[in-house]
Amino acid sequence: MAISELTVRDVMRREVPVAMPTTPISELARLMIDHRVPGVPVIDGGELVGIVTEGDLIQREARVDAPAVATLFDAVLVADAGTPFDEEVRHVLASTAADLMSSPVISIRDFATLSELATLMTQQRVNPIPVIDDARQIVGLATRSGLVEMIARLEAVSDARPVDD
Repeated sequence: MAISELTVRDVMRREVPVAMPTTPISELARLMIDHRVPGVPVIDGGELVGIVTEGDLIQREARVDAPAVATLFDAVLVADAGTPFDEEVRHVLASTAADLMSSPVISIRDFATLSELATLMTQQRVNPIPVIDDARQIVGLATRSGLVEMIARLEAVSDARPVDD
């Protein structure tokens, strides 16, 4: 089977741990470890409202650098080239999924092609991506590692084919 024929359905994880907005940070980390996933979707009222990723948890532990402030005549100038300061502070002070989650969530449908999945992951720099149905209910979780595993399987099959002389 060629990669062009495969869909998200072929690589997604069907058992997806989920959190509620009130889920504590410690439980989010435990869910990621226990289920070996790089992120946990956040559900409220049965609908996908956010996602907390490994990156969010790591950023929470990072040092926050306040932007440099300088005055020039009567103007106050703020020099900053990184993540917005208020976003950094929000991550550091987070105690629940609602405090830490990214929202809105980039999601994908299970009938999307693997090429569409790879493009979305690289262009938007997201991992994982919740797989949803028409009602925005989670039906799976697409991860970089799942995509890489499929590529490895396809490449192994390709390498095993005899080469015509």
